Amino acid sequence: MATIQTEEPVLWQSYASWNQFAWLYLVSLMTALRGALIWQAALPGWEMWVVGAAVLLIVAVVLRYWVRYMATSQRVIMKNTVTGREIQVMAIEDLGEVTIKQGAIAWLLGIGTILFTSTRNDMVMQFRGVDDPEAALQHIQAVRRRRVFPES
Repeated sequence: MATIQTEEPVLWQSYASWNQFAWLYLVSLMTALRGALIWQAALPGWEMWVVGAAVLLIVAVVLRYWVRYMATSQRVIMKNTVTGREIQVMAIEDLGEVTIKQGAIAWLLGIGTILFTSTRNDMVMQFRGVDDPEAALQHIQAVRRRRVFPES
């Protein structure tokens, strides 16, 4: 497994799901269709619509890989993959309630937000757009149990 530091192995990690950006794919599709209609009508400017659709798809890819969610043996971490900086960190010992937030559309897309609240202060941390949030929550809870009840 990958490690952040030698003493802190990454036990679970994920990016936002591709489904998190379904709205962006829809806008890109509408933009591409508009470009195709303008091209079919032999009007000028269709190229910009097609380029715009491609740019929207590139934005979706960049946004998906912008933040990596991780659970180590000691912390849950949101890390910026571009700069390598930790955006937000919460120690496993400080985790209070860990829940899943999921609306109807997110449920249909199979994604959700894992919400962490801290026991020591009013800190809240969210892993947004996680694919199969129930399975991800089980992984994180397993990491948490191993930290609280280490094997003898």
